[in-house]
Amino acid sequence: MSFQPNFIDSRTDIDLNSPENRKKAAKLITKLFELWELDNATQLNLLGLSESSRSLLNKYRNAASPLPASRDVRDRVGWLLSCHKALRLLYPKNESLRYSWVNRRNQIFNGQTPVDVMKEQGLVGVARVARYLDFLRGQ
Repeated sequence: MSFQPNFIDSRTDIDLNSPENRKKAAKLITKLFELWELDNATQLNLLGLSESSRSLLNKYRNAASPLPASRDVRDRVGWLLSCHKALRLLYPKNESLRYSWVNRRNQIFNGQTPVDVMKEQGLVGVARVARYLDFLRGQ
């Protein structure tokens, strides 16, 4: 179940202004959500989309529809992929921990899970978790 797409090594490698690239990113991010075992409501929340957009998730999974072109969605996807990259680097041999980390309570987040922080704080929370992981990588 290894998941190591080659274009997430740098958030600048993919131009999310292109509808075709946003389709690829949609498929990629929904695969990551699946590996993180997130429910549909959480997936939509992390993308900054309304719960009434549930039908879009299947279109994203199949790369049939591009992610919205908004700056908010592009930033969220960038930070989420940054989280994935950091977890891959922090836990290269422990796939189970790599994909479950976002659902584990963490003292740095006052006992909340990283997913809870991202859901409650929106884009700021997603960036906060990504920056924390970058900090861990730098130690």
